[in-house]
Amino acid sequence: MIAGLQAVGATDAQASSGLLILCVTVGLTSILFALLYRLPISIAWSTPGAALLVAAGQNHANFAAAVGAFIVCGALIVLCGLWPALGRLVTSIPKPIASAMLAGILFPICLAPVSAMVDFPLQALPIILVWLIMLRLAPRWAVPSAMVVAAVVIALYAGGGWMQSAALAPQLAFVVPVFDPAVIVSLGIPLFIVTMAGQNVPGFVVMSTFGYSTPARPVLVGTGVATAGGALFGGHAINLAAITAAIMASPEAAPDKSKRWIATFSAGVLYLMLGLGAGVATALVAASPSILIIAVAGLAVVGALVTSVTSALEEPAHRIAAIATFLVTASGFTLVGVGSAFWGLLVGALFMIWLGWRRRPGADASSSAPPRAAS
Repeated sequence: MIAGLQAVGATDAQASSGLLILCVTVGLTSILFALLYRLPISIAWSTPGAALLVAAGQNHANFAAAVGAFIVCGALIVLCGLWPALGRLVTSIPKPIASAMLAGILFPICLAPVSAMVDFPLQALPIILVWLIMLRLAPRWAVPSAMVVAAVVIALYAGGGWMQSAALAPQLAFVVPVFDPAVIVSLGIPLFIVTMAGQNVPGFVVMSTFGYSTPARPVLVGTGVATAGGALFGGHAINLAAITAAIMASPEAAPDKSKRWIATFSAGVLYLMLGLGAGVATALVAASPSILIIAVAGLAVVGALVTSVTSALEEPAHRIAAIATFLVTASGFTLVGVGSAFWGLLVGALFMIWLGWRRRPGADASSSAPPRAAS
């Protein structure tokens, strides 16, 4: 995220302010939604959006114009929430391809522990061993234990030098936006698309996979307003989470489905704390090989991957569509600036329409249902 902000012209102070305001807006919205709806509605900053900033940075060096594009992105997200047809379109995704898309998103991340073992065996082995041991003895504490070990391993790996770049008290830096039509078209609108397709849509998918009906309008309006407001201090976009939602909406968060909102509430509190120590956290993460950070995330979502694969292949009639969705999503390719999650969803829908167009509604609910008579 910091690399993306710097790529579009942010100074070090503005990038640090961006991290701080994103932590604050993510934390506050996570707490608010958890208390209002008692659902594990997880909010996060737009990771594909940050990647887009890195890719677009060579053409945009005016951070004030980038901030104007961020505000437009937030306004478009609000519009998506206020327009009921768009809200229904985002949330009405068939379960087989929805679950397959989630599996495709999680699969590359779950491969990270394997890659880490190959590239950094001495650092990765303690993390994975602790996770395995705790998975057997105290499953709920397996991931937190792995995270603690990872922090220790990273600190030892980096030595004492990583603290020298840490700013203990990051400051908010206000940015006067400039609304440049060219930057809005080339940066703001693509940011909206990748945030919706790469984060919000998978986020609603994750929630439905675990049996939750997410209030689309409040989530989209709330995150859109927070995006526009946070942009004034350097933040690019926040949205409904996908990967972290797969952790907090799953049985690993709590066996009782009605209590999993506590996970998102506590995550919101921790986001606020992370914001206060944004400089230290950034320095620690920056000192680590990125594969180690992703490996810990991979260990955290193994259970969610199992659940999503099982759900995707549950209905025999839609297994081909589900596998097609999974393969396209897991490929990780990008086309016209839009990530594989969106294209996987589109391919799965086309497969489902093509292979199942003769079926009457509800025919897939039972494998014993008679086929529709030919007209």
